[in-house]
Amino acid sequence: MPSALPDGEPVPADGALPASALAGAAERPLGFYLHVPYCATRCGYCDFNTYTATELRGTGGVLASRDNYAETLTDEIRLARKVLGDDPREVRTVFVGGGTPTLLAAGDLVRMLHAIRDEFGLAPDAEITTEANPESVDPAYLATLREGGFNRISFGMQSAEQHVLKILDRTHTPGRPEACVAEARAAGFDHVNLDLIYGTPGESDDDWRASLDAALGAGPDHVSAYALIVEEGTQLARRIRRGEVPMTDDDVHADRYLIAEETLSAAGFDWYEVSNWATSDAGRCLHNELYWRGADWWGAGPGAHSHVGGVRWWNVKHPGAYAGALAAGRSPGAGREVLTEEDRRVERVLLELRLREGVPLSLLREAGLAASRRALSEGLLQAGPYEDGRAVLTLRGRLLADAVVRDLVD
Repeated sequence: MPSALPDGEPVPADGALPASALAGAAERPLGFYLHVPYCATRCGYCDFNTYTATELRGTGGVLASRDNYAETLTDEIRLARKVLGDDPREVRTVFVGGGTPTLLAAGDLVRMLHAIRDEFGLAPDAEITTEANPESVDPAYLATLREGGFNRISFGMQSAEQHVLKILDRTHTPGRPEACVAEARAAGFDHVNLDLIYGTPGESDDDWRASLDAALGAGPDHVSAYALIVEEGTQLARRIRRGEVPMTDDDVHADRYLIAEETLSAAGFDWYEVSNWATSDAGRCLHNELYWRGADWWGAGPGAHSHVGGVRWWNVKHPGAYAGALAAGRSPGAGREVLTEEDRRVERVLLELRLREGVPLSLLREAGLAASRRALSEGLLQAGPYEDGRAVLTLRGRLLADAVVRDLVD
């Protein structure tokens, strides 16, 4: 969750949504994202809305404390119940992200989940995920999560090579993420993801292959692999600007992506989104698919973003300001926007093109259809699905996904 917030119109003090946003809500899937903004240290590449203990000291008092965060976030879950009303809609997915959610006690994560269960109800097959730092969990912690209802976990591995982790300022030791997978399996987790990053300055092709091999050897059923994005204002951006480490170029990113596709496919993984692979449909991240398909989700926590029925809003960033608003009985929303039908059409094209199923050609305007025909002739879209009325990226198209989607929405 990037730290910068957009502009927007004010959010009502009670968080009320326009009637249009709630129309037909009972027919739409609902997910919850719970943001835990705490980190033990700040990674050099991270631009997310996160805070270390030092950064919070003196700025939020007791309101910004990790110790009472679960209760504070539960207040927003109760607010969500009031805003969304009494339509019978069980929650389909819950995703706890950060930051480092596992800096909180395992019981706190379970308590937040149970607040959603008590206020809304959970679907019988609900997907319940938390992110985890490999150094912040142990078998007992994982067992508590599993017993409390979590059934999916995502470990931030990033790389298996120590010198790459050092550039990223990651604190875990090589081998620990792989051990965490085994511990999660022993605790009863059905689905385990490993997050990887490629294109770190100083990383070689062999380093990347070693990371992929180590991840696969651990036995997850899901792997996410993202190209490193150097965000302005981060420590890594400053180091690159000073010439301390080199910037990785787009050609290297493309080569690393091809290595990932080849390695993961050979191991029985299929891509279902440009940066995500799973061993089966059951292993796909349903929560992320809510985002990609424009469904409804409530984002609770500082800086968290939400979307319900074409209305998008975002919370104040600072944990102290967030907790203060809730303590005063106000919505922590900082701003919102009501999406037009054209906005929603464009977003569908932007997001659904990245999926294995692609996007219906019926969503494209005349210029976009002309661009799709060019993309087809250039080998960027698959011919079979195109004949059936869908734009689906080829492997080459995935390498150029951002450019392809820009052409289709113009």
